[in-house]
Amino acid sequence: MVKLTIDLIARGTSGYTKKKRDESMQHYLKRLTHLYLEDRCIDEVGEDLSMCRNLTVLYLYDNQLLRIPTLHHNQHLTMLYLQNNDIHKIENLSPLTRLTKLYLGGNCITVIEGLDKLENLQELHIENQRMPPGEKLLFDPRTMRAISSSLQVLNIAGNNLDSIRDIECLRNLYQLHANDNLLTDMKELAHVIGGMFRLWRLDLMGNPLCHKAKYRDRVIVMAKNIDVLDGKEISETSRRFLHNWHDAREVQKKRREENLRKGSGEFGDGALLRELPPVKDHPRPPHKIPGYMMPGLPRKQFDEILARTNSNLAEDPVQTHSASMKTRSGILRSKPTEGVAPFSLSDKIASAPVGRRRQPLPISFEFGHLDLNRHIQKNDIINTT
Repeated sequence: MVKLTIDLIARGTSGYTKKKRDESMQHYLKRLTHLYLEDRCIDEVGEDLSMCRNLTVLYLYDNQLLRIPTLHHNQHLTMLYLQNNDIHKIENLSPLTRLTKLYLGGNCITVIEGLDKLENLQELHIENQRMPPGEKLLFDPRTMRAISSSLQVLNIAGNNLDSIRDIECLRNLYQLHANDNLLTDMKELAHVIGGMFRLWRLDLMGNPLCHKAKYRDRVIVMAKNIDVLDGKEISETSRRFLHNWHDAREVQKKRREENLRKGSGEFGDGALLRELPPVKDHPRPPHKIPGYMMPGLPRKQFDEILARTNSNLAEDPVQTHSASMKTRSGILRSKPTEGVAPFSLSDKIASAPVGRRRQPLPISFEFGHLDLNRHIQKNDIINTT
C-alpha cells in the first residue's frame, strides 16, 4: 500500500527539472510538467498532486490503482498513462478538457464511458481489459458520438469483440487496432471501415475473419486509403491493381443485374445472364447417297428411252457391244480422223519449233448407231451411270 506523497512526487521528476537550492517546494511542484510515477506500487493518489498545476504528462502505469484519481486541479494535462492498474470504471476525467491521449489498457474496464467532455481527445488506448469470462467491451453511444469528431487512434485489441458496429460513427479515425478479437463478419467490417476515409492503418490479426479466402485483398479494397494492414505496408501497385479489379467487377455485376431486371437472355462479359432452355436434337434421316436422278426427267421415262435405244442396237450385233459400252460409260469417245496418225504429245513437243503455235488436231466423235434425232427428244437426258 503506497500513497502518493510530495516526496515521491519530487523523486518522480527528470534530471532536467531538479529542484533548485533556494527554490521552495511549492514553487518547484508548480513548474513541473512531467511526472514519472510508473511502477511505484501506488494504490492511492492524494491531494498533493493538485499542487502540480502545470502538469501536462502524467505516467501512472504499472501501479495498483483501483480508480482513476481526481485530477480536477491538473487541467493542463494532455497525456495520461494509466495502463496496467486495477481500474474498473472510466470516471473523473471531465475536467481534463485538454486531454489528447488516454492510455487505459490492461485494466478491468467493461464499458467505454465518461468521455463526453473530452472534445480534444485524439487517442484512446483501452486494449486487453481483464473482464469476467463471457463478457466483452461495450461502447456507450453518447460517449462515442462526443469523441467522434476528434478521435484519430483507437486501440480496442483483445476485448472479446464480435462486432465493431458501435464504432461506426468514428469517421475521422487514422488508426484502428482491433486485433485479437472475435470478428467474423466481413460485410460488417466493410460497412464500418468503408466510411473511415482517413484510415491508413488497420490491425485485424488474430480474428477469425483473417482465415477467410483473399482476406487481405478484400480488406484493401474495403479501405481505399489504407497503407498498413496488420503491420505490413501495402504497395501502391498492389492497391491500384486491386481497386481496378474491383471496379471492373462492380461494372460487370451492375450490367448483369440490369440485364436480369430487363429479362434479357444476352451474354455479358463471358457470363450467361440467365439459363437458356436445352436445345432438342431432331432425329436426322440415315445418311444415304441417293441414286442419280435425271434433272427434269422421271425415272420411268428414262428407263423407256434406254430400253428403246438398246433394242435398236441389238439389230447390229457387231456394234452392240461397242455402243453399249460407250453408252454405259457415258463417255463420248473420240478417234483421229482417217489419214491422221495417232497423236503423241511428247513427239509434238519435241518437233515443234519454239515460238510457233501448234495447229489444232482435227478429231471426230463416234456415236455408234445411236440415232439422236430419233430417240432423244427435247429435255431428254441420257443417264451416264
